[in-house]
Amino acid sequence: MPKDDTPIEDGAVHLYDLYDKDPDVADKVIFGRTPNKDRRGFLKGAGLATMGAMIGSTIPFHRNMPSGFIPVALADSHGMIEGKDGLTVFNDRPVNAETPAHLLDDRITPTSRHFVRNNGIPPEDVDPDTWTLTVDGLVNDPMTLSIADLKSKFEVVTKQLVIECGGNGRGFFDPPAKGNQWTYGAVACSTWTGVRYADVLKAAGIKEDVIYTAHVGADSHLSGEEGKLPISRGVPIEKAMNPNNLIAFEMNGAPLHAMNGAPLRLVVPGWPGSCSQKWLKRIWLRDQVHDGPKMTGKAYRVPAYPVAPGTKVPKGDFEIINAMPVKSLITFPETGITLADGQDVVQVRGHAWAGDDAVASMDLSIDFGVTWIKANLEEPANSYAWQHFNQTIKFPQKGYYEVWARATDTKNRMQPFAIAWNPKGYLNNSMHRVAVTVV
Repeated sequence: MPKDDTPIEDGAVHLYDLYDKDPDVADKVIFGRTPNKDRRGFLKGAGLATMGAMIGSTIPFHRNMPSGFIPVALADSHGMIEGKDGLTVFNDRPVNAETPAHLLDDRITPTSRHFVRNNGIPPEDVDPDTWTLTVDGLVNDPMTLSIADLKSKFEVVTKQLVIECGGNGRGFFDPPAKGNQWTYGAVACSTWTGVRYADVLKAAGIKEDVIYTAHVGADSHLSGEEGKLPISRGVPIEKAMNPNNLIAFEMNGAPLHAMNGAPLRLVVPGWPGSCSQKWLKRIWLRDQVHDGPKMTGKAYRVPAYPVAPGTKVPKGDFEIINAMPVKSLITFPETGITLADGQDVVQVRGHAWAGDDAVASMDLSIDFGVTWIKANLEEPANSYAWQHFNQTIKFPQKGYYEVWARATDTKNRMQPFAIAWNPKGYLNNSMHRVAVTVV
């Protein structure tokens, strides 16, 4: 299959390019392991067996395949990441993958269907027994804690928490915005177990002049330059002290997945997922807004005022994204469904969430927004968990329908129909729509 040299954001490269440049690293980022010294890339030893397993068949003429060749069945594969099921992989360096909306139907997102958003190359040494977290900067008592220390010195809590990429929905911007072209699936609500971020900061002793935190992970920069960080973001100290933020070491009752930050990560719900640093190694407190990679310029920032699509906005007019907007997702039925002959009823269900707030009401429409049907909306399992909704819909006659979902939060902010365009493609919370045909 010919190579596609189309560039991807922030120096990311396609699967083909990565295998050309460094098959060992390719195997690591895709399969989560480093190959044996006698194996290089897909087509050596266990690599061929793995390829066959991923395709679901043997490859009779595999000896004719050129070195580094990637079958078309894998080039567009939804199963390129070990331990993940059904995700759509956008690129492999860094690895980024989303979950189709209909595969997010579970009330709690399984680890296998939690999206992946990386900025660099994950660390190889992720032994939880030797992992340490340093808390320093403007604190009275700097600390270095093992995961065992965290478990023994602080209360361990478990919460369902939403994590959503700030660019979720970018794929629908017109004109397009650069970056991963997420549709709907860069969001999840898994169960996280860890200790409260605030408890650890309190134990370190927060000095009076602290205004911001800074987070550092163990992932390495795509360039390979030693000491260069791919991302280091932080949050205002007021947000850091929210008791729902966790320093997490478990995901859905098991150790964290390698691509979701194992063995230790932050979970800062309600704000862009980039605040929830993965492979967490250091937290330091500062007397200024953190200026680490992906904190300055236009990264994770939007214009301070509404702009028309395509507008060039001066750099100084951008502000940091804080809370995410109200949003909802229909997880059943799957878009494009044709109901069985004679069937005119379907139960619509999904989830809704609202940044730092809760969802107050949920409405559905099947007539392109002329009228609305109130959906049944559940309370969240805990603060910052998504809320489940459902409603049985009867279609009045045969034909093509769209089911629209519209959430309203506790501050009476409602999902819009149109996208509030911005140059970086952030915060798209326009209404989710799924197509249904009745025959």
